[in-house]
Amino acid sequence: MGAEEPDLYRDTWVRYLGYANEVGESFRPLVPVQVVWASYGVATAYVTADAIDKGRRAATVTTPPPAHAQDPAQATRVGVAVVDTFIWQSLASVAIPGFTINRLCAASLALLGTVTRWPLPLRRWATTALGLAAIPVIITPIDRTVDFLMDSSLRKLYGAPGEPPAPP
Repeated sequence: MGAEEPDLYRDTWVRYLGYANEVGESFRPLVPVQVVWASYGVATAYVTADAIDKGRRAATVTTPPPAHAQDPAQATRVGVAVVDTFIWQSLASVAIPGFTINRLCAASLALLGTVTRWPLPLRRWATTALGLAAIPVIITPIDRTVDFLMDSSLRKLYGAPGEPPAPP
């Protein structure tokens, strides 16, 4: 029996595409807003691809049903995997960190304008550096918070990702 296939979206460099919007938000003071929007496009494409991949993986958990037959448990497992992954990734990789870096950078740019006499380009670069430095610091707390929120709410409806809903 061989080793399990590595998860392209979690175990390789592709995972870093989920951080594109945080990088975009960090560079917001320096680049046109369209670049920031494009970074959200990259992160959203990553989230969508990961959700589709988790659905594909859930579909291969059991042997396929006979030709032309529907397997409701498998369809549920696939649906749960896709929805759970998409919601988790949307919150933990896009919405919450994007908002966090956006507000951190906006506040730091305003604060630097108030408490320093630095020229605007230097304040913008300092704000970008702060945003980039904050990314690795915010990841784990956000991931754990999203796990807690989903475990306390949505996942109670269907159990762990990829598992069929618990009986009532």
